[in-house]
Amino acid sequence: MTESQATGDLVTHEVSNQPPRRGDEDLFGDDAALSLYAGHASKALAPIGAAWGHRQFREAGAQANAHTPELVSFDAGGRRLDEVRYTDAYHKLMQLGIGAGYSALPWEDGQRQGHLTHAAMVYMMSQIEPGVCCPMTMTYAAVPALSYNPDLAAIWVPKLTSRRYDPSVRPLSAKQGATLGMAMTEKQGGSDVGTNTTRAEPDGADYRLYGHKWFCSAPMSDGFLTLAQAPGGITCFLVPRWLEDGTRNRIHLMRLKDKLGNRANASAEIEYHGAFAQRIGNEGEGIHTIIEMVHYTRLDTCVAPAGLMRGALRLAHYWCEHRTAFQERLIDQPLMRRVLGDLALDWEGATALACHVARAFDGGDAAFARVGVALAKFLNNKLAPRVTLEAMEALGGMGYVEESGAPLFYREAPLNSIWEGSGNVICLDILRSLGREEVREALGRELVAPAGTDARYDAAVRAWDERWSDPQEEDARQFAEETARLLTAGLLMRDAPDAVSDGYLATRLAPGMTTVAGAVTGLDDAALVGRLASD
Repeated sequence: MTESQATGDLVTHEVSNQPPRRGDEDLFGDDAALSLYAGHASKALAPIGAAWGHRQFREAGAQANAHTPELVSFDAGGRRLDEVRYTDAYHKLMQLGIGAGYSALPWEDGQRQGHLTHAAMVYMMSQIEPGVCCPMTMTYAAVPALSYNPDLAAIWVPKLTSRRYDPSVRPLSAKQGATLGMAMTEKQGGSDVGTNTTRAEPDGADYRLYGHKWFCSAPMSDGFLTLAQAPGGITCFLVPRWLEDGTRNRIHLMRLKDKLGNRANASAEIEYHGAFAQRIGNEGEGIHTIIEMVHYTRLDTCVAPAGLMRGALRLAHYWCEHRTAFQERLIDQPLMRRVLGDLALDWEGATALACHVARAFDGGDAAFARVGVALAKFLNNKLAPRVTLEAMEALGGMGYVEESGAPLFYREAPLNSIWEGSGNVICLDILRSLGREEVREALGRELVAPAGTDARYDAAVRAWDERWSDPQEEDARQFAEETARLLTAGLLMRDAPDAVSDGYLATRLAPGMTTVAGAVTGLDDAALVGRLASD
């Protein structure tokens, strides 16, 4: 179908000084940072980035956000349905991601860079519509947790890794593919899942669950990993949404959450009314079991903010290229270049750190992966709200309007900092993980590796070593930020162009560094801003 052209010649005025409608883009080939840090995964990512950059998918993302999920509790006769209805645009994007291997690729035979490739998909999908990432991420992350019950894994894993998106409401055995969600937190405990009160009563070899979950993300998933108090203590269970006899499991959706962002994805409060459940792992070892899933979801929560930053900055750059003020293009005005260049450093650093952590998941240093993913999650998510806000401000009043696309990135920016452990939880996890000698040694190797290349880095490492011989709980945030920035600086020194590495060393490691975007000196603004542009 031929696209109709909008007219700018109106009755009262002529529309001018407005950027043309954005067309297709290449989410991989046009991204200077991702294409640099993806390394050996580039071959697999190139066709995905070219396909996903089509404007039709960006528009589908806007539709999925505009027409949010609807809870249908009952049918016309008053029988329980407990279903969530989504727009066609949501299903289109789910098919796009799952079909490309978002959830499956890291677990397929012969994959050497599977987690890095997956991470890059998270990064790119976050620029299209971040809400659909949630169900696909949980499906990806559930696979290692299921290994604690090989019999269940044999049934579920082939469906979770099938690359077939099947949203039909029917039992697992009748489906071409499946998704898996998570329902852990409760009102009284939140992150303190050890205080959960949902109970699991044995029913032969299986269990029946009774209780309430304050947050169940993606409630139309085919099943959920959940925690409940069994006779032997808190235990992990798999709860299918449909039973194999064709009946609905006793999972009641009480309401959908009215969230700040992530609007295309539903999150619900649910109740278990004797819901059928199967145990994963031993009784009393539920937290140890579910942490396998959490570890992999954390990879995505450290990658997604880098994608949000890229999406917001690309939008701001496009606007500044095509908008004039005071007889000059915005992109040519020195202060605007300085702001965009400064923000670009945060995006570059976040992308480099996230990709490096993903490589550790791909059979690199497993001990470093445990602490590295937490450090990256903390820093990248603290940067994302700042970057997306400044990018929105670059558009002025237009940036505050939904149809510009900028509010989506800003609303989404806090999510990944909260999901799977908010800031304090993550920082305490970092300190706990460093109680293990192999983790301390792995982090030390990472920090020492770039030594001798730049005096500024060497001085920062010496100061870090002196200050943090024994970090205390109340200082955990400062420790996490400084450590993550050092890791980022070392990676940029190794891989990034001089304008990026020099700019980061000069402005991100210095004591008393400012948090106001653009309030820095000594940046190569032209080179940094140029890396935001499409070829």
